[in-house]
Amino acid sequence: MPGNRYTYKFNVTGQEGTLWWHAHFSVLRATVYGALVIRPRGGAKAYPFPKPRKEATILLGEWWDGNVVDLENAADAQGLAMNISDAFTINGRPGDLYPCRKKHTYKLEVEHGETYLLRIVNAALNNQFFYKIASHSFVVVAVDASYTTPYATEVIVIAPGQTVDALLVANATPGRYYMAAHAYISTPNASFDNTTTTGILAYRSCRALLPPLLPMLPNFNDTPTAHRFYSGLTSLARPGSQAVPLVIDEHMFVTIGLALAPCGSNQPLCRGQALAAAMNNVSFRFPTTKSLLEAHFRNIPGLYTADFPDHPPLFFDFTNGGVNAVPSLLFAEKGTKAKRLRYNSTVEMVLQNTAILAIESHPMHLHGFNFFVLAQGFGNYNATEAVKLYNLVNPQTRNTIAVPTGGWAVIRFTADNPGVWIMHCHLDAHLSLGLAMVFEVEDGPTQFSKLPPPPPDFHRRGVVTEGWRWIIGDEVQRQCQ
Repeated sequence: MPGNRYTYKFNVTGQEGTLWWHAHFSVLRATVYGALVIRPRGGAKAYPFPKPRKEATILLGEWWDGNVVDLENAADAQGLAMNISDAFTINGRPGDLYPCRKKHTYKLEVEHGETYLLRIVNAALNNQFFYKIASHSFVVVAVDASYTTPYATEVIVIAPGQTVDALLVANATPGRYYMAAHAYISTPNASFDNTTTTGILAYRSCRALLPPLLPMLPNFNDTPTAHRFYSGLTSLARPGSQAVPLVIDEHMFVTIGLALAPCGSNQPLCRGQALAAAMNNVSFRFPTTKSLLEAHFRNIPGLYTADFPDHPPLFFDFTNGGVNAVPSLLFAEKGTKAKRLRYNSTVEMVLQNTAILAIESHPMHLHGFNFFVLAQGFGNYNATEAVKLYNLVNPQTRNTIAVPTGGWAVIRFTADNPGVWIMHCHLDAHLSLGLAMVFEVEDGPTQFSKLPPPPPDFHRRGVVTEGWRWIIGDEVQRQCQ
């Protein structure tokens, strides 16, 4: 509660690498976030890659010249999305390229010939990033706390909510080099923050303060480079690694994208219709009196319905911009709907972007689970052609997938974590607009596969705060099995 403190206690199981923690109420995660580093029990010596000399956390963020809550409230009153940011940051610092009176730049010192592990987190509210270091390359070894087959690349592409662990060998001529990040913009003709944040990679053996060399970043709209990175990753095969489930219990085809909705009572400046977002034409309405998890646990009726559709109400040419000339396709219904899953059932979900209002790459995040990314591509999903692309041997394992702009992705997971878990777009503006749904996972047959009661010291006051905490289904509530 305000002015108080609370301690979460949880077990970490089946994950090694980098995750992150962040606020999940309003836009507070613009500044309330940090890295969560999970090392093997054997320490750095147990890494499935060469032990680095040093590790460094790289938190990519956004900054507004104003109070972000006030900016969000002003936008919501008009039925619009919040303004674009005024700067980007690396570890909270904007870097040398911004017109600040004092230079605030992150600096990483390295020894020539040594290997460093960079733990990169995209904590931005609304932007994917291209990240690069001049005259250096990376080898990606993990994403979203899951090891990958070593993947060599000149540039890192990372969406909000995602993490990337990458090895960097300091093998350039000793000197000073900029690390830099700017936005990857997947929407044509969109307004965006076209600035660049920088940090400095400095060799200790270089005493002279040479001007840093700036890397050549991809163009802001370089979708081919983004797709090549996102689709090129595979999981690292290790003893005990979870195999891809081959028998599917639940097949879902889910459209994701923007929409319109009638103005709400809390939007006094809205002109007839407000911006919204939806999954299968349902724009998620957050509960305000009790949380969904509490309603689920205590069998409280009336807060939600367990009828989230497995398919959109209408199939059409999803990625054709001509859909915007059909008014009936633009509006989404508001609703608090869940998809009920039996414990340990397997789910395959096709995530299909639409061109309604705009095509865009949506980073879709699932709480409580990792999932396999079987395939991804552009245009409308075609089952006959897509299945030829399925990787059922070593697909990348993630908790956030950047669904290609104007395209689709197929994910698969096992519902082995009882409770109520939200799946949402990690572009913060889209979450508040309703680009979300929830999975209601039933209890399993054993004591350790049942949802436990809330802890005895869990706060009972503050309905709205509690509601957000519970609906989100924080990763910290994942059960040890």
